[in-house]
Amino acid sequence: MGVAAPGGGRGAGRARRPRGGGGDPARPPPPALRGDPGRDPGAPLRSAPGGRPPLLPPRLPPRHGAGAPVAPARLPRGEPAPPSLLIPQFVLRELQQIADSSDSLKRNRGRRGLDVLQKIQRMPKVKVEIHELDFPQIREVDRKLIECAKAVGGKILTNDYNLNKVAELHGVRVLNINELANALKPVVLPGEVMHVHVLKEGKESGQGVAYLDDGTMVVVDHGKKHLGQSVDVMVTSVLQTTAGRMIFTRLREEEYAPRGGDDR
Repeated sequence: MGVAAPGGGRGAGRARRPRGGGGDPARPPPPALRGDPGRDPGAPLRSAPGGRPPLLPPRLPPRHGAGAPVAPARLPRGEPAPPSLLIPQFVLRELQQIADSSDSLKRNRGRRGLDVLQKIQRMPKVKVEIHELDFPQIREVDRKLIECAKAVGGKILTNDYNLNKVAELHGVRVLNINELANALKPVVLPGEVMHVHVLKEGKESGQGVAYLDDGTMVVVDHGKKHLGQSVDVMVTSVLQTTAGRMIFTRLREEEYAPRGGDDR
């Protein structure tokens, strides 16, 4: 079973509802996100016999919108019972506050988070449970999640690097969404050729930057002169980290022509 964690960030603060006719109206909580009416809110959650422990999911989806596909239904198989996704009520409250924020960026992220939770709830192989379990003596939501995971014997599903590390220090198992998403990405090897669209300049002189459909950054050596154009590039190296991967390339045309100086 997993515990969901809101990802609004430490600076989200207490959200305010927009006033007046401008801006988007405050949105009520989605009707689909409701708990089991037959369950005692104070009763401890337990895994089904022979089932896997519950998962507590992230508060908000990854920035590239990959939250819905990387759901518990796609996690390691083998257990006879369907996975349980536990969403604490305090997580929904924080998401609702962010979705009602007067800041358009926070508001859109909060609503995106609620939409992702609804999509996960509609997945037939995932059991979503909304629970009233709370720790009023603890103010920080991240700490509440850690205590919640301990109480139900679950794992935390998150893309928050700091929460990941703190939870592990407390002995709580964590499933990192970025690592799971990276495991699903196609393998790219040096020497492979790909077609990319150069969007902006890179940090180094003459570099261009492109992105794959999954959000992977592609650095193109001498790609600055092709800004706004699509080009064939050859992979020279791949840098893989827990935060994602970067692919370094050079223009394929350079394989057949003498190299010039850097573009400046």
